[in-house]
Amino acid sequence: MKRKKQKIKSWILPVLAIVVFAITRILAGLPDFTEFAYSQGIYPHLASFISFFSWFFPFSLDDLFYFLLILLVLVLIVLLVFKKIRLVKAGKIVLNVFALVFILFYVFWGFNYFRADLNTRLNIHEQKANTEYFLVVFEKLVNQTNKSYSNFEGFDIAEIDSLVEESYKNLSPALKLKYPAGKRKAKKISLSSFFGKAGISGYFGPFFSEVHVNSKVLPVEYPFVLAHEKAHQFGITSEAEANFYAWLVCSQSSSKKLQYSGNLVLLRYFINQGFQLDGFSEIINKLDGEVRKDYKEIREHWMTLRNEKVDKIATKVNDTYLKTNKVEKGIEDYKGVVKYAMDFSLDTAFQKRYNLPFFY
Repeated sequence: MKRKKQKIKSWILPVLAIVVFAITRILAGLPDFTEFAYSQGIYPHLASFISFFSWFFPFSLDDLFYFLLILLVLVLIVLLVFKKIRLVKAGKIVLNVFALVFILFYVFWGFNYFRADLNTRLNIHEQKANTEYFLVVFEKLVNQTNKSYSNFEGFDIAEIDSLVEESYKNLSPALKLKYPAGKRKAKKISLSSFFGKAGISGYFGPFFSEVHVNSKVLPVEYPFVLAHEKAHQFGITSEAEANFYAWLVCSQSSSKKLQYSGNLVLLRYFINQGFQLDGFSEIINKLDGEVRKDYKEIREHWMTLRNEKVDKIATKVNDTYLKTNKVEKGIEDYKGVVKYAMDFSLDTAFQKRYNLPFFY
């Protein structure tokens, strides 16, 4: 009887994981319901509770969690090699741990992958691709980047964090956020050098609702990266949408440092998408020397850190992860910020509704 109960207990988590998987399939077809019930209903309360707990720890609990998972696998391998544990028992342990991680991931954050998209949520009209207008917006962005230029002498992380939070609070009605939805104290990635080799500037830890920024990030990038990872903490799963939120939060801030950081990073995506277009050279030549210097410094900085093998593996893993969670473009999703910026630039009704000019 006792053994039978133990067998039943060993299958509780795997069965619950199957139930959660079934829920993801259902929610995938019900974005409006997911938005109302989970993203705007349950999730903000969960994020508030979990982040309040993790906020007390100066180090990353998510990093520690991943480390313990890797350590568990290594310990099980050693025990199997020395025949201290049976393969069946080791398999049950792995299955239960995997099931628990799967459940926690989706319940704590992952169901947001199935919410309504940005255009639907924010009621921003989706525009058709237009090369001519792309160049118009690109030129405006170049001019605004020049105008918002700011050096980062006396860079203060606490001040930047406060400014990003202030902007998120001010924009929460337009961005449809349940502010504050928790605490977002940025933590350094424990293995920043390794993540730097993969070109990873930050990440959001869903298990403890933690925002992470790579210590290798340059000051001029920091506001945008921080705003991007905070967007994830608010339940924004798409990388393109998180980029758009970060740009809007930075560009609409009263701080020139935030404005410049947001515009400079967005400029990179526009350059990557439009460098082959006729008229591109004439526009890019309008960039001021200081902006060119910062742009070049960012590129060379990450190229110096990059390890080709690590970068390729990390890119493949991230691409697979995103596609598994209904992000069809995978790693290419990051570039979608250009589309959202274009949609925003043409939707004057949205801009007027929330007093958000495309550019000051």
